[in-house]
Amino acid sequence: MSNPLATAKRIVIKIGSALLVDPATGQAAHTWLDALADDIVAAQVDRKQSICIVSSGAIALGRRVLAISPRAQEMAWKQAAAAAGQAKLMAAYERALARHDIAVAQALLTLEDTEQRRRWLNARATLETLLAIGAVPIINENDTVATTEIRYGDNDRLAARVAQMISADVLVLLSDIDGLYERDPRLDAGAAFIPEVNAITPAIEAMAGGAGALGSGGMRTKIEAAKIATRAGCAVAITKGAEFNPLQRLASGARATWFLPNASPRAAYKAWIAGSLAPQGALVIDEGAATAVRAGKSLLAAGVTEVQGKFEKGDCIRVLSASGAEIARGLARYDAGDASRIKGLKSAAIAETLGFDAGPALVHADDLAQV
Repeated sequence: MSNPLATAKRIVIKIGSALLVDPATGQAAHTWLDALADDIVAAQVDRKQSICIVSSGAIALGRRVLAISPRAQEMAWKQAAAAAGQAKLMAAYERALARHDIAVAQALLTLEDTEQRRRWLNARATLETLLAIGAVPIINENDTVATTEIRYGDNDRLAARVAQMISADVLVLLSDIDGLYERDPRLDAGAAFIPEVNAITPAIEAMAGGAGALGSGGMRTKIEAAKIATRAGCAVAITKGAEFNPLQRLASGARATWFLPNASPRAAYKAWIAGSLAPQGALVIDEGAATAVRAGKSLLAAGVTEVQGKFEKGDCIRVLSASGAEIARGLARYDAGDASRIKGLKSAAIAETLGFDAGPALVHADDLAQV
């Protein structure tokens, strides 16, 4: 098969604690990070790719800063370590990428940020802006505020949600193993390697092993992440990350298991909007706006003649023609109350009317699916 990394425009890389933290010293693995920074430059400059990193390591680094024993596993101890370690983690990334004049930006997310559509839209808008200006977002779970009920618990699944959020083409899960095997190769040297997975079946799930020593995710969480990402149209690679320049090695054909999607990220996202979300309201639009929507353009406030129902920012809403026919569904960028106040207005009048401006579109083209 062709290497999905070669044609990807957006890439999410998940990096675990075992790669980022030197177990002998408890400090960041600066030499490994320097090599990764070289990979990022090659991706951005040579292949014109955008890179987003989901990174573990804050808790492990913070334990050393605060002299917290690895045996202290209570939530409060972990959150304290994360609070101290996150600064160290960001400093390590900043140091590595500053050599190439690449800016980094911290983004801390919880499960709620990727499950609640309003917060999801806000987080996505921030990440989209960072990627557009060439910065590298460094994302981690917000351990200092997350509770057991709102935690991912592992960054594999968080990385998959981020890939879904930004419509990434490829998710790279850097691991302590070079891919998926029929059985754990550490226990069975004869276990067969699986280079490509086109469908995640119960048989594939049964191949998952246990978690690693330092990190919180094992092969099972990686397969769960692959499920999320491939449904969003994103290819997923599980590959060994310990050697220097892991991204460049993967681009050059390094051994990996590739989980392949059945649709592009854009098509999968549009299908999700059109068929998986229950509409909470509707916008009736004039003929000019209907023509624009059918042409794949955003729905501007000026073209809306009526707002129906009660919906919040991020909710799925129907888009109706003047005759009442449904022509599209999309995610609202304003709630029903604000939409009612700005319907029919030119874009320049939105800020004056509302006191703020979330953009000229009531539904952006990126979040609009024709039906």
